[in-house]
Amino acid sequence: MSLANRNLVTIDNISNGEIEALFSVADEMADSINEQSGLCQGKIMANLFFEPSTRTRLSFEAAMLRLGGRVITAVDIGATSLAKGESIADMAKVVGSYADIIVIRHPWEGAAKVVADYAGIPVINAGDGSHEHPTQTLCDLYTLRKERQTIKNLRIALWGDLKHGRTVHSLIYALARFGATILFYPGPGLEIPEHVLKRLSTEYKGELQRCGALNQELKGSVFPVDAIYMTPSSPHQLTMLPDVNIQVELEAGVDALYVTRLQKERQSPTAEQQELKKNYPVVDKKLLTGKEFKKTLVMHPLPRVDELAYEVDADPRSMYFKQAAYGVPVRMALLALLLGAKDVAIPKADDSFARKVDYPVYKRDSGVKCLNRNCVSNQETETKYIKPEFKIVSFDPLTLRCIYCEHELEPQYIASSEWHQGKLENKKYHSANSHWVRKIKPENLIIFPSEKEAQAHQFKPSAWNRQ
Repeated sequence: MSLANRNLVTIDNISNGEIEALFSVADEMADSINEQSGLCQGKIMANLFFEPSTRTRLSFEAAMLRLGGRVITAVDIGATSLAKGESIADMAKVVGSYADIIVIRHPWEGAAKVVADYAGIPVINAGDGSHEHPTQTLCDLYTLRKERQTIKNLRIALWGDLKHGRTVHSLIYALARFGATILFYPGPGLEIPEHVLKRLSTEYKGELQRCGALNQELKGSVFPVDAIYMTPSSPHQLTMLPDVNIQVELEAGVDALYVTRLQKERQSPTAEQQELKKNYPVVDKKLLTGKEFKKTLVMHPLPRVDELAYEVDADPRSMYFKQAAYGVPVRMALLALLLGAKDVAIPKADDSFARKVDYPVYKRDSGVKCLNRNCVSNQETETKYIKPEFKIVSFDPLTLRCIYCEHELEPQYIASSEWHQGKLENKKYHSANSHWVRKIKPENLIIFPSEKEAQAHQFKPSAWNRQ
């Protein structure tokens, strides 16, 4: 299997074996970085950065230039036709005719998917709102592999703004796939989104445990966590003695501490934000003297603000500047592979930590919309091209996952498209909690957000709904 002409919109677009193959190319690039200038000669990369960036944008540009390619750039929405009301889909079609590959960063969640759907050339997501940042995850995994030689069975603690941090969201899924144990330590009010935890607990084979009262008992003794995801390869089983086994895991130490800043650009400037900033956890020399951090790598996607003390820079456990440096060879490898300038054998990798789930897709004009206001499917300029689309991830309760931003919703009413006998009275809608949700075939399912919407489509309440 080749990576040529593929997209990297989410970390799910690349398998474990393909990641390992990419890392082998990155090793090669790092060892001979000045000898790669002929690989992408004549190729053009369009760098579309509509949010601030230093490391990601410059490392992509440096990677392409070192491969012998050229770069065209747009870094301000206000200086593009998007400011005039042009859709992202139209922009993607146009830029796709100018370049050979697109790298896009955008504040709307799911924007990178829309570009990939319409550009006609490979597209790389360099961050879409709070959704994902898959190339940062590749740099993070590469750092862990270089420093620890493996990712399997490592204990990785995620620290800070876990609600809005897109780097964390991509990293969680990748760590679970590679068999790591994940410890969650969010700032107050900045916990991992529920839809991320739900996906982690249903699509991966480890065990997710909320720490609850145990978290209070652990404060001041060992690393306090909000939740823990334990890899199935761990010798301990949370389901047997969860409190005891969580404490055993924590006392064993942390292999890496992944620190993130408060994502203030994702929040309104209110008194609540000031409170979040005031109570935000800080990593400093004193914290790292704890026995659980004796051999801990300190990682950070950067930029940092106040959450990571400068005094930690001199500590040999600090990896964040090395992480940033790895960005060039990793992105060189990715560009060369997606452009077909480099070919590599894909090794057989252990994919046993994830469940393969084939969810049915729901795509009907029945009034159901994603509840995430920042989702690209809710933006006026984009609804000319795209319609809400969801994966049906559960029937008990009925749960839809947006294909653009991955936020979930639980609609209230359903109907079947198999009402046809030419009689209007046969068009009935039902509660999504009724037995009909299991009887109607997914391909015939019609989902409504409200009774008003169902009635607007000329459906009438079933006898169950009239009770």
